[in-house]
Amino acid sequence: MSEVLTIPPTLPLALTLTEAAQALRDGSVTSVGLTEAAVAAAERADGVLGVYLTRFVEQARAAARRADEELARGIDRGPLHGIPFAVKDTIAVADGPTTAQSLVHDRGWWAGRDAPVVARLRAAGAVITGKTTAMEFGCGLPEEDKPFPFPLPRNPWRTESWAGGSSSGSASGVVAGMFLAGLGSDTGGSIRMPAAFCGVSGLMPTYGRVPVAGCVPLAYSLDRVGPLARSARDCAAVLGVIAGEHDGVGASFGDAGCGEGLDGLRIGVVREHHLPADGDPSLPGAFDETVSVLAGLGAVPVEIRLPYWQEMITTTFVTAAGEGLAHHRTALSRHWDDYGVAARGLLATGALISGADYVQAQRVRTVAQRAVDALFADVDVIVCPTVSVGAPPFAALADEAGHQDHAGVFGKIYTPYWNPLANPVLAVPMGRTATGLPLSMQIAGPVAGEAAILRVGDAFQQHTDWHRRIPDLPAAAAPHARAAMGRGEHHTHVPLQTRRPAHKCGAADTEDTENTENTEENTRLTRPDGRGGQRTSGPNGGTATQPDVAVRVRSLLAAAGLPAGEREITGFEAAYIAQRPAVDGLFDVPAAGDARPVLRPDVTVRPDDEEPA
Repeated sequence: MSEVLTIPPTLPLALTLTEAAQALRDGSVTSVGLTEAAVAAAERADGVLGVYLTRFVEQARAAARRADEELARGIDRGPLHGIPFAVKDTIAVADGPTTAQSLVHDRGWWAGRDAPVVARLRAAGAVITGKTTAMEFGCGLPEEDKPFPFPLPRNPWRTESWAGGSSSGSASGVVAGMFLAGLGSDTGGSIRMPAAFCGVSGLMPTYGRVPVAGCVPLAYSLDRVGPLARSARDCAAVLGVIAGEHDGVGASFGDAGCGEGLDGLRIGVVREHHLPADGDPSLPGAFDETVSVLAGLGAVPVEIRLPYWQEMITTTFVTAAGEGLAHHRTALSRHWDDYGVAARGLLATGALISGADYVQAQRVRTVAQRAVDALFADVDVIVCPTVSVGAPPFAALADEAGHQDHAGVFGKIYTPYWNPLANPVLAVPMGRTATGLPLSMQIAGPVAGEAAILRVGDAFQQHTDWHRRIPDLPAAAAPHARAAMGRGEHHTHVPLQTRRPAHKCGAADTEDTENTENTEENTRLTRPDGRGGQRTSGPNGGTATQPDVAVRVRSLLAAAGLPAGEREITGFEAAYIAQRPAVDGLFDVPAAGDARPVLRPDVTVRPDDEEPA
């Protein structure tokens, strides 16, 4: 039997950030005590859970001592002062390299410097404990047999299951007591999905509210940075620190309204698309009970439908694929084999997207934003399930042929709808699956409406305890082979000198790479819905046969200089066949004919070698 992690009675795992902040001020705990408990939790469980890529133990201890000294002298930097806090390893932290969990990413990128959001955490007195695991470049699914030297993020509720991605470690580490809050990023659900699977709260702020400088980009016009913590009130405390203008980007955040009632608040309730027949049998009842709790607190439920549902899912795919490939194309063409199968499979899909596809997606995006804005004339917030299942076991992340099953997994996750829109969305736990895994609710608000969604999340959590539930965490006598951590050093399971040199994505690279056929398992963006010989919409109308598709896919990959092997090309053909009708459907949105796509004014393209201002 595995040993069960025991928690010191003075610091239960379910302690929230805001409760810890109050305890620091009434003298019942110290920052050193909080930090040592967090270090002990990591020592005991991180070898199994794979939360950290890098731990800054001694730096954290020094920061905790400073926090205690300052608080003792009456210097109070706010609610994060003395709080153990971790950062996703796509966000620059001065104490160690940013790897983006990839062999390709340049370790010198923002080296020795903090991203603005991290600098703000430090200025607020937060104790940075380390950098947490993610998916490579924030996309794809985990690869259990991936030969790269990175930990595999496991779910604290069931270690044979995924923690969700891509802000995996920032979610699982909160549940495991390794820190009280973490930073994540969200391009298609990368804050809200792991929050849902791990049973914590996660906030995707209004687009542009929090600066993303110093965060490795996946899709420039989708990427956002936000907090993961136990409670909505914790997320509000973090947002108040990290929000604000930086180099012309960002907007401050004031009072969240936590603690206020819900009397008369109109809550739009979304069921369509979110309660599928193949979802967990506990989901409908859990969601109904959640709506009942909100109604009992004075809210007024209103059944609504989300406009342009499929179009927004497709827009997220088109935008992320196009912008992702723009950033990675040179590195992918030169160093294909240094990318993981999942990351390169998703990024290279951008070669199958035309310029017209991308522009039309942005036009539809404008139309959908107007339609969603109109919804908020009738409701104050919108609630819907975050996912329809609990955290999937790693074995379920592949289809019967052994290929990564993106459609089977992401088809049960309802976060991508909101990413092309500017609206803020909060995910909070709301129940358990039939097998005891967390379920989650999304709370969406109008643009710049974080106060409303945090108010609803806080009210719900004041009358439920789902966010306080803690798992029995297995402890490892020795670190997991994929998760051994140093103290302030990057995880180096494979000696650095044996790897290929790191490269700057999106920058010119003169190194020659042999263009060899890759025989790794192919990656499917989505499951094909037909068999050999089926016909699909062509890019200029009409239809194309599968042989035509094969020719087109090969030519598009070749034109982009992407050296995919035969098995991967088969996967790209399947993705093209499956996605092309939905992409072509974007051209059938009548209202988009008069819409002009506008590049979001707070988007700044960041070269790989950009230095902070």
